[in-house]
Amino acid sequence: MARTMWDSSVGKKTVMAVSGLIMLSYLIVHMFGNLKIFFGPGDFNHYAHWLRTLGEPFLHYEWALWLIRVVLVVAVVAHAVSAYQLSRRDLKARPSKYVHPRPRASYATRTMRWGGVILGLFIVWHVLDLTTGTVHTGGFEHGKPYQNVVDTFSTWYGNVIYITAMLALGLHIRHGFWSAAQTLGVGSRTRDRALKATANTLALLLTAGFIALPVGVMTGLVD
Repeated sequence: MARTMWDSSVGKKTVMAVSGLIMLSYLIVHMFGNLKIFFGPGDFNHYAHWLRTLGEPFLHYEWALWLIRVVLVVAVVAHAVSAYQLSRRDLKARPSKYVHPRPRASYATRTMRWGGVILGLFIVWHVLDLTTGTVHTGGFEHGKPYQNVVDTFSTWYGNVIYITAMLALGLHIRHGFWSAAQTLGVGSRTRDRALKATANTLALLLTAGFIALPVGVMTGLVD
């Protein structure tokens, strides 16, 4: 049953929709957590420590954080694999160019594929930069996330990479939320306008919320 569903285009779209909503839920929480940086190093570092002690004493140190990471990795892989296989299936179904020009799609729709690639590369860079410190060129210090974030956004390339990825994220969410709603059968004539407004609002708020970090460091609000 599960295999049959996965092999179908509808099944793959459903996997994309569910995994996308899981990642969207995480992004909303992650954005609010990031905004704590505007309350100073004490609050931000305390929040980062709280994430590692979440669930104690029932769970050991960092267990909850690792569970979240595992769920996110599964969601990202499932989302990417489904997107790739659907793309290949669509190309096989249309081996030749359209005789008549197709209706012009929105900018977000036409850049979904490249946006996904950009976000995939950004996730790898982001983890290596602020989680492991592998590519962090400044003075990375474990247990001091506030200082590490400020250090990253004190470089021009750190800002360019992050802001570019967040703009791609906004476009991805704007189209992805709408597509997920249609796939899961939430859309209808009476709900379409509200769903589009929700997609636009989520995309705008998340993009602005995440970009607020590098802007805060660049303007001196966070130092």
